[in-house]
Formats: sequence, C-alpha cells, structure tokens
Amino acid sequence: MTETFKFIIDSRKSFIRLIDQLSEEELNKIPEGFNNNIIWNFGHIVVSTQILCYIRTGIWEDTSRIKYINAYKKDTKPTYKVSKDEIEELKTLAISTIKEMEEHYEKGVFKDITPYSTATFGEQLNNFKDVLVTTVGHDNLHYGYALAQKRTISI
Repeated sequence: MTETFKFIIDSRKSFIRLIDQLSEEELNKIPEGFNNNIIWNFGHIVVSTQILCYIRTGIWEDTSRIKYINAYKKDTKPTYKVSKDEIEELKTLAISTIKEMEEHYEKGVFKDITPYSTATFGEQLNNFKDVLVTTVGHDNLHYGYALAQKRTISI
C-alpha cells in the first residue's frame, strides 16, 4: 500500500503544480460548459478522500474534522471566490491528509471498515485497499477535469 499512498501524493503534487501556474482569478473562473472551476475540483478531492476513507467506512461518526466540507463535498458548486489563503491551505491539506491517512493505515485504523458502494463508480468497496484504489481514480478524474478547464480559460 505504500506505493499507492506515494502515487496519490505524487498525483496531488502534479495538481498543485497546475494550480501554481494559474492566477487566483483563473483558478476561480468557471469555464463555459462547466459548472465548477479548477480550485473547486482540487478542494473536492481533498474533502472527498476524507469522506470516502473515514466517514463512508464508518471510522469517523461525523464530518466535524473535515475542513471545507460544505464548500467542496459531492453535489456542491462554487459559491464564492476562493482566497489565496484558502488555496494555500487546500494545497497543504492535500498532502497532509494523505500522510495522516497512511499513518492511520499503518496503525491498523482501517483494518475493519463498513463496506459501501460509491455513487461515482457504482462499485462495492469491501476493504480499505478498494477504498484507496477508488480514491486514486477519483483524484485523477478531477485532475483531468482541471486540465480540460485550464485549456478553456481565456482571461
């Protein structure tokens, strides 16, 4: 599983490099044909991974530990201009939450989870390995959206 955690962190570093190439205005722009923007896609993976790995598995009982959940959870859209400070914090959380999750995995926190099916992929996730692999796919789906959005932005 070490390789999977490393892959998630490396992928998120690629997403951060994309973010670092763009202005605050570009990150917040909703391109024509989309209902969200690049920074929403990034915030969404940060929040969703915690939801998938801790809430949906039954490890945490509530969402109070997940910062920005109401702005980036499933079925939300951008409702405000994301500030430079929030962008920086999301970048930090993108890496730190995965490192923390790896520590929890190594301590056996995810040994027994409640299986569940995802809305996005419609697959039953029976163990933490399934959850983590789905996280990889979900992260990269949204990175792909962000790359497409970057191509359409013309400020």
